[in-house]
Amino acid sequence: MLTWRRPVSFVNARIATGRGIVSSLRIGSRILAIDERPRAGDLVVDLNGACVLPGLINAHDHLELNHYGPLKRRDCYQNASAWIDDLRPELQRDGAIRKNSAYPLAARLFIGGLKNVLAGATTVAHHNPFYRELGRWFPVRVVNRYGWAHSFLLERQPVGAHGEPGGDVRERCLATPAGVPFIVHASEGTDDEAAGELRRLDTLGCLRSNTVVVHGVAWTPGDWARVVARGASLIWCPASNLFLFGRTTPVPEFLDSDTAAGSRICLGSDSRVTGARDLLDELRVAAAATPTDSNALLRMVTTAPAGILKLRDSGRIVVGGPADLLVVPPNDKGPAEALLATSRRDVLLVTIAGRPVVGSPALRPVFGARRTAMRSIAVDGVERLAESRLARAIARCPIAEPGVECLSS
Repeated sequence: MLTWRRPVSFVNARIATGRGIVSSLRIGSRILAIDERPRAGDLVVDLNGACVLPGLINAHDHLELNHYGPLKRRDCYQNASAWIDDLRPELQRDGAIRKNSAYPLAARLFIGGLKNVLAGATTVAHHNPFYRELGRWFPVRVVNRYGWAHSFLLERQPVGAHGEPGGDVRERCLATPAGVPFIVHASEGTDDEAAGELRRLDTLGCLRSNTVVVHGVAWTPGDWARVVARGASLIWCPASNLFLFGRTTPVPEFLDSDTAAGSRICLGSDSRVTGARDLLDELRVAAAATPTDSNALLRMVTTAPAGILKLRDSGRIVVGGPADLLVVPPNDKGPAEALLATSRRDVLLVTIAGRPVVGSPALRPVFGARRTAMRSIAVDGVERLAESRLARAIARCPIAEPGVECLSS
């Protein structure tokens, strides 16, 4: 292993940057140069046409809930409140749920982090308290400046892992500084109650320029006009919406009605209790559910959430920015289409601050150049390299992530 970290120059690639598609990129812990020749001492890596994107941003997850898997008791609901009412008795009498609730919080959170990093999401917004376990080593970056309330329904009900209440929506909103996102579930359903929650937010003074509403299933184009007028934003979770309600937010209508909507709408996977397996699967659900342009979907997991969540250095490939990157297989139609065609078993490389976290064995030299110890793991039957800390955490975690196993000690 080298005793110093070498810069890495990726060449013969299709790299998505703010200035368009370029073919080369130099990285250390940050982006050193874009579309420039390698320099002496660089490790030069020919990507053979692979696509390089900014590390994805998952704008909405409940990290400690992903190991439960899908939970519901009827085919279709009209409001999330009915779903919650169905599950309340099951929390006590269902043995599998009780077993999953008994795992240590650190292990439960880790599975949520692992879910994200394997899918190329290098930053995630966790919708619950920022637990101290997230401030230690964790597989991905977790947004740590945010205000939140769960929803109007659960203002005084326990929602956190330690029984923390959902919080008074108005109090928490007004306590959140203007430069910090305030995130809240609202309009999660298709009935009149869900439809009325946007007006309720507005009446309470909680529809502000830093308000970020999760779901908005019941919204109409007129509701979206109200959101735009207040400068608020939306996190779209189509897989979760379809699972519970059989329909999702009419996002393409919003995009058609507002040329600036692309910067106000981002994508979240939600937890696996209702949502997709990961953000890559969520992107494909979004593409299939409604006719949405692939480049618009790419923005919903990069630049849009970076702006909405006030993440100055995330979501784009720019000189001086952190080298948080996702490399996916080649696609003649470009990086956005390549992303939609990618599942986690296809991911070629994920880096956070220039540190390779997961990658193809063909990119082993990148781990060496960046002085990153590695071990072999399997992801859905495909061999991958993982940084040693991540591999050790997988091996030690009392919760098994389906499809993932360590191959070496």
